[in-house]
Amino acid sequence: MYMYILRIFDVSQLKTTMFQYLVISIIIVFIVTFVWLSSSIKPKLLDLKQAHVVITGGSSGIGKAVAAEVLKQGANVTILARNQTRLQKAKEDLQQYIKDKDNQKILCISVDVSHEYAAVEDAVRKSAEELGPCDILVNSAGMSRAVSFEDTNINDFKRVMDANFLGSVYPTRAVLPYMKERRRGRIVFISSQAGQLGVYGYTAYGSSKFAVRGLAETLQMEVKPYNIYITINFPPDTDTPMLAEDKINMPKETILVSETSGLHQPEEIAKIVVKDAKHGRFQSYVGLDGFFLATVTCGMSPVTSLLDALLQVSLMSLLKAISFVFIANFNSIVMKCYKEREGQKQK
Repeated sequence: MYMYILRIFDVSQLKTTMFQYLVISIIIVFIVTFVWLSSSIKPKLLDLKQAHVVITGGSSGIGKAVAAEVLKQGANVTILARNQTRLQKAKEDLQQYIKDKDNQKILCISVDVSHEYAAVEDAVRKSAEELGPCDILVNSAGMSRAVSFEDTNINDFKRVMDANFLGSVYPTRAVLPYMKERRRGRIVFISSQAGQLGVYGYTAYGSSKFAVRGLAETLQMEVKPYNIYITINFPPDTDTPMLAEDKINMPKETILVSETSGLHQPEEIAKIVVKDAKHGRFQSYVGLDGFFLATVTCGMSPVTSLLDALLQVSLMSLLKAISFVFIANFNSIVMKCYKEREGQKQK
């Protein structure tokens, strides 16, 4: 009897040990597979030392902050913007961030990146002759209009679309042949959180930023065989001259909805943009709110990180449920402002 019990105990212990080994083996296989898949879809890090970074809208705001950030990391910079005076002032301000005064340069070229493609192509050619082919293009030029749909001047829909969409198409088209020939490069698009969800007052601006996202997603599929990676950044309200000008006539609803993500500094956005571009990350966002929006609106957008893919799959349903609370809050803000206006009309 004793021997029989002992035999049962030994078999039970053996089964437990085998089960433990099986679990450990599965975990090891999962980790190895995870690391292998992650490395296979993750682009190689792009070194900025002596790289040539072309930035549109680089005389102020996020574009200027990106210029400062890449200069700190040893890059050469070309700034494309319309106003020659602002360009010169920006160049003077950016000189302090140069680390290697013998080898780093800042080139400023005055051009409207949304007006005439030939002029943009010529500007990119000149920059390549001076500083070499473009390694990273940052499409930061743009404009905004924050008024209700019916109050938006009908011509402003075209002006905003030209500035934000064609202002990204033209420079991208101009640098792409250089990148394809060299089989490497990064292209950055600055969209907006208003390019992820509809926001009151941004019918013109938001539509153009949604268009930029469509451009980024489609282009990534075309250029990936050439080892070119797209990054699209979705910044929240950022303390820039464009936002300050916009707020003069901005509807109360737009202000209250936008304030839920807080106000951020261009330098904060620039660090994230540069880091994500170097790593070839497609979706680029700011903070917890940015992560929430990027995940819940990811759809079938490109993925360059297995971790991002796992988070999107595992969190999508939960975050979608939470999004109903945010939308309800935004609708409540709009309704409250509507009732206030109606009440004032009756007085």
